Amino acid sequence: MAESKKQVAALLSDLMFLAKIQEAAKRVAVDVVFMNSEEEAIRQAKENPSLMILDLNNAKLDALSVIEKLKSDPETSKTRLLGFVSHVQTELKRAAEEKGCDSVIARSAFSRNLAAILRDYAGTDDQREERLGVL
Repeated sequence: MAESKKQVAALLSDLMFLAKIQEAAKRVAVDVVFMNSEEEAIRQAKENPSLMILDLNNAKLDALSVIEKLKSDPETSKTRLLGFVSHVQTELKRAAEEKGCDSVIARSAFSRNLAAILRDYAGTDDQREERLGVL
């Protein structure tokens, strides 16, 4: 059964992380859609990406508000959210998890594991299952 490849969405304003994500996505052949506003994030979530990456330190918007809006809307509530934040910002990490962010990891771990994160969440369901040894 042929499925279309799923996309990863990324909501961030940090150009350094944008470049890192682009580079890693190219290496693992994953499509990433970049957004820079809450409205774009909500619209993209309705397209059912396999993962939405959020920079919790995004200076251009309130990431906690975005999380809350996505998780409270039945149309977008199942969107898997991965936030990244400085390892010393434990309160922000806790607040994001309380709002419904599925996973929050340190910026350093995000950078170090970026290719694997993208590879694990993108592709078709069959490809993900094959990588995980399910098929």
